[in-house]
Amino acid sequence: MSVWLDPEWRAGADGWIGEQLGGLGLEPVAAFDQVHDRPWSTVIRVQTQVGNVFFKAVAPPLRHEAALTELLGSRRPDCIPPPLAIDRERGWMLMEDGGHTLRELIAVERNLGRWADVLPLYASVQVDLTGDAAELLAIGVPDLRLEVLPAKVEAILDEIVDLPDDERRRLVGSLPWVREACEELAAAGIPETIQHDDLHDAQVFVRDGRYRLLDWGDACVSHPFFSLAVTLDGVISWGVDDVEESEPTEPFRDAYLEPFRGRTASDLVALSTIARRLGWLCRAVNSRLSQPSDESTRLRLRMFLDGRA
Repeated sequence: MSVWLDPEWRAGADGWIGEQLGGLGLEPVAAFDQVHDRPWSTVIRVQTQVGNVFFKAVAPPLRHEAALTELLGSRRPDCIPPPLAIDRERGWMLMEDGGHTLRELIAVERNLGRWADVLPLYASVQVDLTGDAAELLAIGVPDLRLEVLPAKVEAILDEIVDLPDDERRRLVGSLPWVREACEELAAAGIPETIQHDDLHDAQVFVRDGRYRLLDWGDACVSHPFFSLAVTLDGVISWGVDDVEESEPTEPFRDAYLEPFRGRTASDLVALSTIARRLGWLCRAVNSRLSQPSDESTRLRLRMFLDGRA
């Protein structure tokens, strides 16, 4: 049975929720509704007299998400709502209703154009957090900076025992390129910062005409451009009908890169092409914290092998 469904755990969570609601002057008007149950997290919706609030708990490797969301909310409350309450030790937090997901809106509008507004907004958060890398690491955000990424990639290749021989040979053979690519990105001088690492259309919300960037549990400290792997290749390129490479990604890439213009003498498109491929290695390493599945890791490693750089 999932830990999130254990009656003792649930009683403790419900009690904490009730205490926080009382402190905020909020009253539940319906039974608490557990709307999300995954091995890595659970979400409970609470209807109050002024609208919904949401409780989130995460698996132990992701407990830093509560403190991270608090930090991000203090820096950029315009697009990352500060939690209503958190428990740093247990990684619990209570959040206001984010609104509609971008995925819901795109399904109705049949247009990906909103991403052209979301991506520069997200990039501006990364730029604003460039001075906070040490604090991010101190609260437990995973370290996947360029200087450590190649060694961590080597380590997961050793961990995965059933990797097909041809893929293993290609991955091992690519390690010199990985090290060189990391060095090239580092030499360009764009600081490493917060990197969401799973920025898809169900992590972006819209409420009162404002975009909200949520669900930072998979975030890490790494090169900002690594985000383009999931967002461009894993989401936008599939278009509104989920057909691979049906949507040109260049306009969205350029919209994302705009806040970085003038911050390096290197060509941003060339850097983003390198980072977009390395981003799948970052994702492969990072996701093993919450989803230690060889199958999902192999999928992300294949995305790297199929990359354009």
